[in-house]
Amino acid sequence: MKPTPILPGSAIGVLGSGQLGRMLAMVAKRMGYKIYTYSPDENTPAGQICDQEFTAAYEDTNALQGFARQVDVITFEFENIPTTPLKAIQGRVPIYPNPEILYIAQNRLREKTFLAGKGFPVVPFYPVSSRSDLTQGLAQCDYPLVLKTAGFGYDGKGQAKVGSAQEAEIAFEALDGKPVILERFIDFQLEFSVIAARNPQGEIVHYAPIENIHQHHILDISLAPGRIPLEIAQQASKIAQELMETLNMVGVLCIEFFLTTDGRLLINELAPRPHNSGHLTIEAAITSQFEQQLRAICGLPLGACNFRQPAAMANLLGDLWEHGEPAWEKLLAFPEVKLHLYGKAQARAGRKMGHLTTLSDDVETAFKTIQEARSALKAPATCKS
Repeated sequence: MKPTPILPGSAIGVLGSGQLGRMLAMVAKRMGYKIYTYSPDENTPAGQICDQEFTAAYEDTNALQGFARQVDVITFEFENIPTTPLKAIQGRVPIYPNPEILYIAQNRLREKTFLAGKGFPVVPFYPVSSRSDLTQGLAQCDYPLVLKTAGFGYDGKGQAKVGSAQEAEIAFEALDGKPVILERFIDFQLEFSVIAARNPQGEIVHYAPIENIHQHHILDISLAPGRIPLEIAQQASKIAQELMETLNMVGVLCIEFFLTTDGRLLINELAPRPHNSGHLTIEAAITSQFEQQLRAICGLPLGACNFRQPAAMANLLGDLWEHGEPAWEKLLAFPEVKLHLYGKAQARAGRKMGHLTTLSDDVETAFKTIQEARSALKAPATCKS
């Protein structure tokens, strides 16, 4: 039986209430949908845009059931949501992606075990849940290594590079004895992501690979199309399609890749949702990643993924507010740069407060422009008379 499309006028439910939900809400409102968000927080980036903001704990099954009765489909805007309570609403309303995919992606060990078991290329890893596991793992691996917490890590949190057994033991203790993964440190020439979408009918589309540049383990700048060899881009796109089918994914999936210095392609992480690197699709692509998410979960035909022009995106972190309000008027003197702010009241170091996007005739010019524009934010602001 063909899935019944969920058409404009219907209500979209979003678990999570950050900037990804906010940008999805903007698309949903433009396309005539109602959109509700659910999270433990109030006055959130997504809640400021949505038709209604439900505030309750993710573990509150009664509140979840009440939320599910208000919507026609439920999706996620980040993956660190407990999946066990979702059993209370499965079958009452479509949930995309399947919470089982969320469960896999929440834990590095589950994720890498799944990928390796299905034959996808991953960084060599060793599971560690005790000091004896650590000793055995160190005996089987060559330094340098990376220790990563198995669960709920992002933006470099919960990981440490180690170059000796002593450093590994110190790092393991610092991670409070949590289950971790011991990984070989990969010498890579670049990182990039492939963002794909799939609807319940099995239609799959994907964007050309997006190159990612990190600072302190946090995404700093993304470039599209990425400066990636054609054969590598084709290989990554094939892996993305195979992975979407293997997972029976419905929604948007980001696959983060390493290209090693010896030319190997390895999957680093999965994100079963729109991704920071895909924010530039709002201006750069015919269909943004957020519209693809909406189309996919509603069982609609997917949009074109072509880039209109080369593009660059730069994150705006809370560090920019360290000495006061950024110089917005100096930024906006760059007529080709678009500003996105997420409505977060408090700026903190490392917190993603917004992003910038620019288009150009070539990716190198876009890269240069976005760096200059962001640097202008640090200039002294013009005083108000």
